Amino acid sequence: MPDNQILLKRITARPDVFGGKPIIRDMRVSVELVLSLLSQGVTPEAIMDDYPRLEMDDIRACIAYAHAVIAGDTLAAVSVAEA
Repeated sequence: MPDNQILLKRITARPDVFGGKPIIRDMRVSVELVLSLLSQGVTPEAIMDDYPRLEMDDIRACIAYAHAVIAGDTLAAVSVAEA
């Protein structure tokens, strides 16, 4: 299984696609959509059935991205609180 840094390379952002929101491999599939579907209980396999160009590592990349964002926000909040 690839590490998070490799997975995160699958996440891109372009100002002309979804207003610059993070997307997967420059496709018109947003990280937000995938995370929303997962949170609703949709399985990765069902997501990939609906979006055939997606791969399991794309789903993992979305989760890794969410983790990185949350970890970064937490660290920033701690730094601000200590300052």
